[in-house]
Amino acid sequence: MGDFAKPLTQLRGDEAGFYRIIGKRLVDVAVSFAALVLLFPFLVVVGILVKYTSPGPVLYSQDRVGRGGKLFRIAKFRSMIAGADQKGPTITSSGDARVTRFGAILRKSKIDEIPQLWNVLKGEMSLVGPRPELPAYVASYAPEQRRVLCVSPGITDIASIRYRHEEGILGQSDNPDEYYRNVVMPHKLVLNIEYIEKISFLFDLTLVLQTVKSLFVSSTQ
Repeated sequence: MGDFAKPLTQLRGDEAGFYRIIGKRLVDVAVSFAALVLLFPFLVVVGILVKYTSPGPVLYSQDRVGRGGKLFRIAKFRSMIAGADQKGPTITSSGDARVTRFGAILRKSKIDEIPQLWNVLKGEMSLVGPRPELPAYVASYAPEQRRVLCVSPGITDIASIRYRHEEGILGQSDNPDEYYRNVVMPHKLVLNIEYIEKISFLFDLTLVLQTVKSLFVSSTQ
């Protein structure tokens, strides 16, 4: 964990409440468990297609920084060639040759993120919350930005909706990693802190519905 566990800006007293402390976790457990059970046949089919369309493991895992600076392994359906981490940058932009043909479909539809329901069930993530970042990026957070580590990271959030076409945005830059660090990531962190200020059951539900809507719109474009 190292520096990721060093002092974080704590939640203020007025940000406490039943939903934040108990209700949010209860919803996470109930929804993630039900979704994993209901989607199990679909997940098996996707896993078979991942394995059939390109050599390598079905799932991809990677270290991310979670609540309190604790590292955990995030799970995704593999959407890139095996060993992609050693064959290019850590960030992915549009046109990345490492993305497989079927992987491109998974990424556009966000189906590759569904295995993170297991991370939610385990308590490493929440359904809604700031997207967990790579340790290398978190290491550059300013003190105020580290406030996002005071809550559990999520599968979706305000920034995920605003930047649903992030790979295309980064693909327009001559240096995607630098553009992400200096422009995209700081704006995402502003949106993440905005989310922390507004956490409530209704706000989380609104973000989930907006996420579903954005995926439907993207799939029809």
